[in-house]
Amino acid sequence: MNKAELCAKVAELAGLNDSEAAKAVTAFCNVVMEVTASGDSVRLVRFGTYSAKDRAERVGRNPKTGEAITISACKVPHFKAGIKFKRCSKLEEYF
Repeated sequence: MNKAELCAKVAELAGLNDSEAAKAVTAFCNVVMEVTASGDSVRLVRFGTYSAKDRAERVGRNPKTGEAITISACKVPHFKAGIKFKRCSKLEEYF
């Protein structure tokens, strides 16, 4: 499912028009990115938690030359699914 399909489904389920649903999905994504970039996390009960994790410095290889290079430490996005989200097999069971 791409963003347009997600927006269409949100519009259908929430009773919004397509442009309102697109604004809502975009706003949600922007808020999650801003909050996790600041070091906090977004916890949605029964769904999961969005956060940023630290990735340590490591040694990698240049694929062209095979030369060893150092990949610097950085923060990466992380999502941990909630237990009910992990266990649901049908959307109806989740909600």
